[in-house]
Parts: sequence; structure tokens; C-alpha cells
Amino acid sequence: MSQKVLLTAKEVTIILHRLACQLIEKHLDFSDTIFVGIQPRGVFLAERLKEILEKEYQTPEIQLGYLDITFFRDDFRRTEKPLEANKTKINFIVENKKVIFIDDVLFTGRSIRSALTAIQSFGRPSEIELLVLIDRRFSRNLPIQPDYRGRQVDAINNEKVKVSWKENEGEDGVYLITS
Repeated sequence: MSQKVLLTAKEVTIILHRLACQLIEKHLDFSDTIFVGIQPRGVFLAERLKEILEKEYQTPEIQLGYLDITFFRDDFRRTEKPLEANKTKINFIVENKKVIFIDDVLFTGRSIRSALTAIQSFGRPSEIELLVLIDRRFSRNLPIQPDYRGRQVDAINNEKVKVSWKENEGEDGVYLITS
């Protein structure tokens, strides 16, 4: 198994600031905008973006929720090992709000399809956008594309893209792992 560095910690920081600026351009004061981190790994990205926007760009407090999609996945009953659910934490109604789904890697698009179904339990958003750190563009099974992307990566199916966050693994970085 080999591992190649796709993004260093410095590059991740630069990309996060670029994404934050793109969000400001589109959403200005974020009064009708909600961040929803897709559990488990999109939560780190969502929290980091919220922190950058509020502390470094003086954006008013942004509502942030966490969405677990485990039981909405189309492969939920098709795997040998049982899937472990995470917590959904959305303490607000999304009715007529602009929702931004945030995830670390967009691969087949199935997680986002599941998120689109799961979010309906919390109301009907006026708009849904997708922000991802890594877009694996040649691996899509569904017609889902990000509105905001940190970096596009061309990886074949036996390669895995791993995003490390300092909050979880001690350092920021993105790696391409070949088995």
C-alpha cells in the first residue's frame, strides 16, 4: 500500500480560506443560510469553515447542523457488516432556508443523494448547495456535482482519497492511498 500527499496542511488552509470567500460572495450575511455537515467526516470541514467565517471574516453566527445519513443509504441492507450510525444534530427548521451540505470527499454521489432524502425530515429548504473539499470527478454514479470544491482529484476506483483533520488525526492533509 502506497500513500501520496495530495494536499499539505498549508494547502488545506489556503483552500479553506478560498472556499470561505466563495461562500461570502454568494451568501453575504448568511442570514438565510444553514451549514449541514454530513456525518461523520463532513463535520470537521463544516466546523472549520464556520470558525474561519466567524472569526477571520467577522460573519454573524452561522447555524450549523450535523446530518447522519446511515439509514437513508441505498446500500444500508446490502453490506455484510452492520453500519454504525452517527448523531444527527439539527436544532432548527430548514424550511425556506438555503442549505449548504458540506462533506470532505464527493465520490459516487450516493451519500449526497441520501442527504437530500434525510434533510426533508427538517423542512423544505428553498435551495440546497454542495461544498466538498475533494471532488473525485470520474467516479460518479449519480448526476451530482458540487457548487464549491476545494480540489478535483482524478483517482481510479482502487485508489482511496483520505482527508485527515488536525481535530481528529492530529494534522491536516489529503492523501491518495493505493492498495
